[in-house]
Amino acid sequence: MKNTVEIRWHGRGGQGAKTAALLLADVCFKTGAYVQGFPEYGPERMGAPITAFNRISRTPIRVHSNIYDPAAAARLSGQSGYR
Repeated sequence: MKNTVEIRWHGRGGQGAKTAALLLADVCFKTGAYVQGFPEYGPERMGAPITAFNRISRTPIRVHSNIYDPAAAARLSGQSGYR
């Protein structure tokens, strides 16, 4: 996929990986880009591992799958969730 940037976010429930991916998608959409922003997670609980994804492109995105070879990866660190 030429002209497409793929990003993968890794974190734990409560750290904001899903929120960050969706906010990035929203901002890029407002600038006129085609975007996807979506999470993948197992148990929905604080501290559980989560992966979120972004695709950003100037052309329509026809792929709807996880991202296995991203251009960038973000790992959130620190304490998992709020206490």
